Amino acid sequence: MGEVGTRGRSGGDPVGRTTAEIEASIAATRKQLAATLDEIAVRVHPSTVAAQAKAKAAAAVDRTAGRAYVAANRGMEQVRAQFVDAKGNPRMERIVPVAAVAAVAVVAVVALRRRK
Repeated sequence: MGEVGTRGRSGGDPVGRTTAEIEASIAATRKQLAATLDEIAVRVHPSTVAAQAKAKAAAAVDRTAGRAYVAANRGMEQVRAQFVDAKGNPRMERIVPVAAVAAVAVVAVVALRRRK
């Protein structure tokens, strides 16, 4: 049996392999298959699936919290810009009316509570 490069029908290994070569190839394929099955078993195991779902949920919460933080920060900057100028000085023409409205609201709440 000469190994002159003749290939089998599938185009894979040479036709003239020895029994030992065939057995070694089968053993290697069996090991590969066992490793693949182990990997599949780990992927579909309930604890793995649960851990992946938990990680996805945590990532979604992190993204949402990050977006909320950015939106709140942007809102605070907009409010701050209403009461502080570009140099960081307070805008009294805006602060005084807001403080007056707040004081009137506090007085009204205190007056309503005293009536009861």
